[in-house]
Amino acid sequence: MNKTLSSIVLMLVLVTLLLSVAACAPGSSVEVNTPESTLQLTSPGANPEQDKPDDNGRIASLAQGLWHGLIAPVTVIGSFFNPALQMYEVHNNGQEYNVGFLIGVALVFLLLGLIGGRWR
Repeated sequence: MNKTLSSIVLMLVLVTLLLSVAACAPGSSVEVNTPESTLQLTSPGANPEQDKPDDNGRIASLAQGLWHGLIAPVTVIGSFFNPALQMYEVHNNGQEYNVGFLIGVALVFLLLGLIGGRWR
């Protein structure tokens, strides 16, 4: 297969993957039917606790989202042993918290990649 055809196939695969992921946007539902069974995949909807303070009267924002993203690998492992431990704060201010959380998680993987690259 020549390089141009490979590039076109790769682009089509990526576009198909992106469209598939976009179908899983919040509040959406995808149903997969086969002759033997039916599988319904749904994505989470709106957060009913957004912009509502927790028991201490706090709403998580960018800084807390960043921190929760940084410690997410530890908290996900801890949540297997303690069901009360969650890695994501539902009492948040929405987009600002989400951006902080994603930046924190991305930083963890960036640091792990940099550290792993030095060991080679």
